Amino acid sequence: MQLALCTLIGYFIGNINPAYIIGRLKGFDIRQRGSGNAGASNVVITMGKKAGLFTALFDIFKAAAAALIAYHFFPQLKCAKILSGSACLLGHIFPVMMRFHGGKGLACLGGLIIAFDPKVFLLLLMFELVLGLAADYVCIVPTTGSLIFTAVYALMTGDPLGTLILAAVSLVIMYKHIENFRRIQHGTEAHISFLWHKDEEIERIRNNSN
Repeated sequence: MQLALCTLIGYFIGNINPAYIIGRLKGFDIRQRGSGNAGASNVVITMGKKAGLFTALFDIFKAAAAALIAYHFFPQLKCAKILSGSACLLGHIFPVMMRFHGGKGLACLGGLIIAFDPKVFLLLLMFELVLGLAADYVCIVPTTGSLIFTAVYALMTGDPLGTLILAAVSLVIMYKHIENFRRIQHGTEAHISFLWHKDEEIERIRNNSN
């Protein structure tokens, strides 16, 4: 029963999607524009940096909140944070209220890691910033970050159930980013440098799409 409640708490919090809500307030469905992703990166592309930053912070907060709420109610459950935070991430990716078409989970992954250990988050953030900027692709960050965090969690806690949950989440994140890696192959995936070279990136992607 405790496992089920942790899962439900996280999943339904994950269904609260600021990217979708902001888009609707502006009169459109964000899943029909840009990359088709209801997450912070597509908000940056379609609505600008300020809206994207707000969306990312909200998604980080909701995953951290889901994890900490579950831990508050079920402190005796070793994997409460991981289970509820992971369910929040999956609720963000597959929201029932949006017909299971949501975001891709990067910001929620960050919130889950913060709830587990802020120091681990800061160390992993610094590593992923370097890696992401070196590769110049956002999709590198969640795919590698989820795998590294799974290994770190296993080593730090020795919790088999929590590790199994995180491993499953990592597989989902990798699956959701297959299309990004395909776009990298074809030269049509936006670089991180889109943030400061928007026009050049749009022109590059347009040329490679033809």
